Amino acid sequence: MKINYGLIGQRVKQKRKTSQKTQDNLAEALGVSVGYISQVERGVTKISLDTLAEIATFLQCDVTELIVGSVPRQEEYLTRELTAVYKMMDAQQKTMLLDIANVIVRRGYNPLFPR
Repeated sequence: MKINYGLIGQRVKQKRKTSQKTQDNLAEALGVSVGYISQVERGVTKISLDTLAEIATFLQCDVTELIVGSVPRQEEYLTRELTAVYKMMDAQQKTMLLDIANVIVRRGYNPLFPR
């Protein structure tokens, strides 16, 4: 899965401006260059989670505000993977998969808490 650093950067910039902070303010607080902040906001550089947490703290927001939706949704990823596997199956395997899926749905199966 690819992370959308451009989207994260846009959110950092928007939150920074809403907080009436400059790139200089943010750079100084993090001990980095203004150029680095500019690269983060443009999505040019891959920001670490630690740095992103520092930014969120400085901007007084939750880090999730900056990252939610920046990774393709797991559901979409799983659907693509399942579809790819399904296409490789013969008719008998597809029937077995359907039977297994029905059992999982009926029982509300959770692999962390099997019944």
